[in-house]
Amino acid sequence: MIYHRITSIDDPYFKPLHELLGTIFPPEEVLAYELWREPLLDPSIHVYAALHGEEVVGATEYRYYPGLRVAMTDFTIIGKPAMGIGRFLLRNREKDLQRLAQESGTVPLGMFAEVYDPYRAAEHGFGGVSPMNPYVRREVLSHIGYKRLDFTYVHPSWDHEGQAVEELDLCFLPQDEERQELDAALIAEFLEGYYSALPNKPEAWLEMVQSLKNRRSVELKPL
Repeated sequence: MIYHRITSIDDPYFKPLHELLGTIFPPEEVLAYELWREPLLDPSIHVYAALHGEEVVGATEYRYYPGLRVAMTDFTIIGKPAMGIGRFLLRNREKDLQRLAQESGTVPLGMFAEVYDPYRAAEHGFGGVSPMNPYVRREVLSHIGYKRLDFTYVHPSWDHEGQAVEELDLCFLPQDEERQELDAALIAEFLEGYYSALPNKPEAWLEMVQSLKNRRSVELKPL
């Protein structure tokens, strides 16, 4: 497999990648095709496709914030089972994030990720293929070492409608496995920066961020 970076919607592999996103995630989680044009030009946003021959069989998007010393995994998608795609994406992403941290002269604290809680979700039939089923994804993140940040999490929908998307947890993979909590102000600053591209913020999201600013820390719980 080839780890191929996509930096333009004109890349011939972007269309099949976007179609794959639409089979994996619900509509409110997928940014419209044309709206990807500007984000892909941002050098801090890393979108990679896993290519098997000429076919896009998986993809991942992530970014590193040297000022906060944290990374964010926007998504990891697997298009076919039993090909080792998840491991391939994980290892290549880890190597690239290590490079980004070294180039910025920083030591990472860890990496954020969002994951659906299928035990709360009213509808969890999405996922496209078995490895992307929400139950499986949650368990895989737990095995990798992610922990759930202990607060009620919502985020603005990516369809720009300003709806609050619930039934998700914000998780964190600490570099130090013994870490039991994370600075609440850091979480708030990260979320404000991460969602700055979405102009319509639901009231529930604004209240959540303010609540974080009023706290000292947030516990890391088993996922």
